[in-house]
Amino acid sequence: MIFQEPMTSLNPVLTIGYQIQENIMEHLNLSKEEARKQTIEMLKMVNIPDAEQRFHYYPQQFSGGMRQRIMIAMAMSSHPTILVADEATTALDVTTQSQLLEMIRDIAKKTGTAVIIVTHNLGIVARFAERIYVMYSGGVMEMAHAEDLFSHPEHPYTRALLRAIPRLDDPKERVLIPIEGLPPNPAERPEYCPFYDRCEYRMDKCKKEIKPDLKEIRKDHFAACLLTEEEKKQKKREIDEKEVKKAPLRKAYKENCLEVSNIKKYFPIYKGIMRKKVGEVKAIEDITFFLKKGETLGIVGESGCGKTTLARCLMRVYEPESGTILFKGREITHLKDRELKKIRPKIAMIFQDPFSSLDPRQTAESIVGESLKLNGAVKTKEEYHTKVDELFRLVGLDPSLKGRVPHEFSGGQRQRIGIARALSSNPDIIICDEPISALDVSIQAQIINLLEELQAKLGISYLFIAHDLAVVKHISDRILVMYLGRIMEIAECDELYNNTLHPYTKALLSAVPVADPVVEAGRKRVPIRGEVPSLTKRPIGCPFQDRCEHAKEKCREAVPPLRDTGGGHFVACFLYE
Repeated sequence: MIFQEPMTSLNPVLTIGYQIQENIMEHLNLSKEEARKQTIEMLKMVNIPDAEQRFHYYPQQFSGGMRQRIMIAMAMSSHPTILVADEATTALDVTTQSQLLEMIRDIAKKTGTAVIIVTHNLGIVARFAERIYVMYSGGVMEMAHAEDLFSHPEHPYTRALLRAIPRLDDPKERVLIPIEGLPPNPAERPEYCPFYDRCEYRMDKCKKEIKPDLKEIRKDHFAACLLTEEEKKQKKREIDEKEVKKAPLRKAYKENCLEVSNIKKYFPIYKGIMRKKVGEVKAIEDITFFLKKGETLGIVGESGCGKTTLARCLMRVYEPESGTILFKGREITHLKDRELKKIRPKIAMIFQDPFSSLDPRQTAESIVGESLKLNGAVKTKEEYHTKVDELFRLVGLDPSLKGRVPHEFSGGQRQRIGIARALSSNPDIIICDEPISALDVSIQAQIINLLEELQAKLGISYLFIAHDLAVVKHISDRILVMYLGRIMEIAECDELYNNTLHPYTKALLSAVPVADPVVEAGRKRVPIRGEVPSLTKRPIGCPFQDRCEHAKEKCREAVPPLRDTGGGHFVACFLYE
């Protein structure tokens, strides 16, 4: 099995070589030396550079993508007949995700291994799976060959899933339709169809009869649904005639809420007892952009490109080395704590994991209301409770739930609490740092729709950081592409997707899977060779030169400036001088 989170699956006190070697010795009954040789071969097979040297490295000395490759090497080292990849690409950037899945597929073909991919990402199964099982509440709702399932979904749950996800090839104005409600409690599953309470196609007979078994609709296509083909068609016509709720139109603002110029952030590297500085990690360099009031700026790029570091600099958690940050015309780059106290409430953050970012000992009320007290936004207990109730209603939560602690809420509800907490300080800017990556597709749609509604209502500006470029396309007005701490390209959303300029952006977009096997089969891939260079040993010149097929001598000598190619489309590439 390949587990979801490699860092928690690998032992941090043992070298990766020892862990793989141990697995081989246990299952294949080889000597220590033979196991060592095979371990190095496995590391080479999953493209770990300098395998002999890195045999002695510890898990924390590798990037997230490389740790996942090590997990693949470990799983394949015992020559399995079946390989289970359990959410193996969650939280990985799209290029790493694509590389790993293609690697698994290639290795499986060479060794004759069968692969089971467990994932929330329908684009992944569309690109890599041959047959698909759709599960709900502990049972299989539908099973079919990939092309047949995506082109002719039979079960209402499958149809609902496909309506809830944004696609890279969708028009930007497409409305995401979430699945309302929650799955049934596993301890109290109903005797009838488990999807009944959330199903738009439901009829009385669905509740009167026992849970349906899988039945063959057509050759090799099975679904667990009582409705006939005619009944589904009639219900679909009724559903299509319903008015779909759309986010209200946003007011267009011209003034800049945030202006960032030439921001740099380095982290020193110390060694020895005397803590001598021996180098530095150049996390971000020469970052320049603006954010308008009421606008959403998407920030994308591979893991380690500096997205989160940039966000923390903007919030003044980190002190930039140089450059300026203007918030509503006021420079905040070097403000002291006393002066920052008035500014900080106006720049809030929604975190990636709604469970780890909420204090498990606090009630939802105190989590949301804490900022109100700290910032002096309320004066009386009555005013406090009224404001907390307003915030709960604003994010679609019942105020009667405010006495519960985080573990008593679902994942989507916890993220709504995180959004309510961010809104409690009445911010002008909210930094959304991977706010939906840990959520399933139906809850993702709910959160995206909620963010759009709040923006239209309150005029908030978003910095939306994410790996999922389909989601970024759906929610963003403009998109900023980062690589190795620098900006590669900035443009309006449609312009970036329809007229992609930078070679890195082209590769990034081609790596995003589309939830349609037919579309996937006809798409052109732009491969990215190699690994992201170390931040301590940046290449001279263009940071992307070592992985770019268009690199010339000039690219190895100088860093290309970020220049406007027209209409606010900026690109840092010598191809467009």
